[in-house]
Formats: sequence, structure tokens, C-alpha cells
Amino acid sequence: MSSWLNHSEGIERINSLGSDKTPFLFILSYDKSKIFAEPLDSLGNNILYQLDGMTNHKYKKIDKLYSFTKIPLPFVEYKESFEKILEEIRRGNTYLLNLTFQTPIETTLTLKEIFTHSKARFKLYFKDEFICFSPEEFIRIESNSISTYPMKGTIEASIPNAKEKILSNPKEMAEHTMIVDLMRNDLGIVGESIEVERFRYVDKIVAGDKELLQVSSHIKAKLEDNWSEYIGSLLDSLTPAGSITGTPKKRTQEIIKEIEEYDRGFYTGIFGIFDGSSLYSGVMIRFIESNCSGLTYKSGGGVTIDSVAQDEYREMIDKVYLPF
Repeated sequence: MSSWLNHSEGIERINSLGSDKTPFLFILSYDKSKIFAEPLDSLGNNILYQLDGMTNHKYKKIDKLYSFTKIPLPFVEYKESFEKILEEIRRGNTYLLNLTFQTPIETTLTLKEIFTHSKARFKLYFKDEFICFSPEEFIRIESNSISTYPMKGTIEASIPNAKEKILSNPKEMAEHTMIVDLMRNDLGIVGESIEVERFRYVDKIVAGDKELLQVSSHIKAKLEDNWSEYIGSLLDSLTPAGSITGTPKKRTQEIIKEIEEYDRGFYTGIFGIFDGSSLYSGVMIRFIESNCSGLTYKSGGGVTIDSVAQDEYREMIDKVYLPF
């Protein structure tokens, strides 16, 4: 099995596997400096995945006691970065930026146990290095149709009239509309006949002892008949995902690099499967990695000119959970 490939090697490898119609798993880090692409039949048992109905592992309902503690950064530190973003917005350098942080966690569970017991549409376990259990689909390609499903907007389901509140909130509407516009433009790079199939629909997600409502949209476009021959190039054009960067994408990425004081690594990257005829993928959010100091959970949310620091800080912490 190959090790991580650099950007150019990885894109070329994905194009080659797609051209051969070989079923394979792909993983791209946030900055695409590390790419993994291997045939499904050579993965072994130290790389596990689930993408909707496709999986190579068996889910097990958790049947033992466990502990889970999160140690978020102080609000004053969050607010310092938050204020820097607002200043960039006032200067016109960005309109929406997805601000993320690291949260150390402590648990009696291993990464593999967390993965096995997790309920999520898009799950990945990679060699005890990291896991994700993501609710967010990235792109789906079936026949010659490509779809993307940007997710932007979160609220606790227990709040009275939560669905109505988040759908009628002007800040949430503006934030989501900006991401939909960005993803429409991104799909225009690789396809044609772009359409917004569904705008701002709501899904319920189990977040530990809470339930969250998350708002998504569905955008689609048409691809050329030979799209499988350039899967790597297509993914390269669309990443990083607009929902976890912001708009305008290029300048916002530069600001993220300046303000976030850590390396996102594989968090907010993408992973997926090409099954020989169709492609399915997810955004790597709800992400835990193992490092020399223990386990770290990475999470965040979008910031606009109308954002309130305390609300965004709470959302960032709410997204640190185990989906059992």
C-alpha cells in the first residue's frame, strides 16, 4: 500500500484509477499537501469507511460505560480571533469565514471504538491516526450529473421553534446564501447547466446528549461523458470545500492561514469512493485526531458581520461530541 502522496502525485494517481474504472478510496487533506488513493480491495483492516450505504465495517451499538470530557479554549482567546475576522470583513477582504479551533478531549474510548459505535452518514477511520463522523456530503456523481450539498447553519433542536428560527434568521440566511453562490460558481468550473435543486432544507443530527438542526442546500450540474478520466483534476478544482473556507474563497483561505494558529491537516479535507461508475464523498468535519499529547477534536463555524462572538463560541463547543 502506498504512503501519502504529494499534491501532484495524488491528483495524477486519482486520475489514473478513475480512467481504469478501478473502485478506490481517496482522501485529500485540507491544503491538499497529502493525498491518499488506493483500490478498495487493498485497504486492509486499518482503514475503515462508511458513505451512506457503502461500508467495510460493522456498526456496533455502544454497550459499556465511557467518559468524554472536552477542554475548550477560553472565550477571551476565541474572541480575539473573532474580532480579527470582523476587521477583515469591514475592510472588504472577506464576507464569510469559517473559523475553527482545536479542543483537547479526554475519553476512555479508542479512536476505533468511537468509529465503530458512531452513527453518521460519512465516516472514516485511518490507521488510528484520525477519524471523522461527518453529516456533510461533499459531491456525488451519478451518470453525468454532479451534485454538491453545502451545509451552513446550526441550532439546537431543543430550542422552541428551532427550525423556524434558523430559517428566518437574517444572519443565517445571508451566510447560507453566500455559500450556495460560491458552490454554484465552483460547479461552473467543472460542469454546465447549474441548478439549485433544493434551497435551505433542514436535517436533524444527534450530537451526543443533544440534537442539532443543520441547514443544507442541493446544487447540481452536468459533466462530460468521460468525467471518470479526470476525477483528480475535478476534485482539485473544487477543493477545499466552500462551506469550510468562506467567500471569496482564495482571499478567505489566506486569512484563515493568518488567523488560525494551528494546522488543520485532514480536518475539513474530503474523502470518498469511486465505485467504478459513480462517486460519493463527504467533508471531513466532526473530526478527532491522535497526536503526541492525546486526542484533539477540531470544530468551528462561519463568521459574518452579523455574527455574535458568544453564539459562535457556543456553536464551536456544541460541535465537539460523540454521535452515539
